Amino acid sequence: MKTILLLGSTGSIGVSTLDVIRLLKDKFKVFALTANTNIELLEKQINEFRPEFVVVKDKEKAKELKSIVNDKCTVLAGEEGLLEITKNGNYDILLSALVGFAGLKPTIESIKRGKRIALANKETLVAAGEIVINLAQKHNAEILPVDSEHSAIFQCLVGEKNNSIEKLIVTASGGPFRNHSIEELKNVTVAEALNHPNWDMGNKVTIDSATMMNKGLEVIEAHWLFNLDKDKIDVVIHPQSIVHSMVEFVDNTIKAQLSLPDMKLPIQYALTYPERVGSNFVNTHFPSLKELTFYEPDLVKFNCLQLAYDAMEEGGTAPCILNAANEIAVEKFLTGTIKFTQIPELITNALDNIVSETLIDLETIMECDSKTRKHSQNFS
Repeated sequence: MKTILLLGSTGSIGVSTLDVIRLLKDKFKVFALTANTNIELLEKQINEFRPEFVVVKDKEKAKELKSIVNDKCTVLAGEEGLLEITKNGNYDILLSALVGFAGLKPTIESIKRGKRIALANKETLVAAGEIVINLAQKHNAEILPVDSEHSAIFQCLVGEKNNSIEKLIVTASGGPFRNHSIEELKNVTVAEALNHPNWDMGNKVTIDSATMMNKGLEVIEAHWLFNLDKDKIDVVIHPQSIVHSMVEFVDNTIKAQLSLPDMKLPIQYALTYPERVGSNFVNTHFPSLKELTFYEPDLVKFNCLQLAYDAMEEGGTAPCILNAANEIAVEKFLTGTIKFTQIPELITNALDNIVSETLIDLETIMECDSKTRKHSQNFS
């Protein structure tokens, strides 16, 4: 029986993770759950999964929850509570489903303890990939990808040698605007951008998918997870989201991992690896798929993807700047402060005006993130 610390249990990945645990209750149990403000859903999760601890980021909400759950579990609050539970908690696997840069510190604390990290928080590797990977090697911690694309690549590479890889082919749905013109993108609304054709995700990830920044972040994440340069990581538009990614080998053979879109599949694989266990989630019936199509991404229309490639090539703290500026840009778009087409403009402004450091440590990354957010808040 493995115990799980689930960061972000009320988000879409967190809810799907609990679906997996519910199915595999003979293999996994919940040690602790964390949430931001949604204590209504968190209370239901507490009643069903009986964790020893919960952490609520919002301290007032934490007080409210504590008065509701009484002695069912220990309620901690804020970032301090999050770090306390990752540093000292009795768990086997950390599943990080937090959104954005907030996932970095608790993931690092868990890595230092040599835990298995099931990573759905791509920003951790985007902002601090070199630090995280080096720490994982030092402390013998496993980092297993939960993103469907990286899970697909990971599965395709089982039993293969790194020097046999020609390239990784990361697939992208293209989001809701793949057929829009640049002119049409100027009038995109928040509601339209949140209407993803294939996946049910949180607001931030859904907007990232619409701008294709999500794919840019995934390219950087793939660089660190699989130790490959950017010229060996391609992106291809695949509107059906059936092929989750591919690996081309030096003999021109290509392996692909396929299934209907369902995040429970990569979550389960990360929890049970190296085993495969049965599930009742989705069943892919090929005759009903009708077609699988693939296109080159338009790097002019979806400039965020190009910005990510450029930041990865520059290295140092450039990906951290990219990530922090993007988080502010998405927040501004969601609140109506900037237009959809201004998202890459804000990110470009940050990359052009904030000096990228080449020698980095965790303190440098934290300072860079803070500086970029402060700078980007003034963009309009």
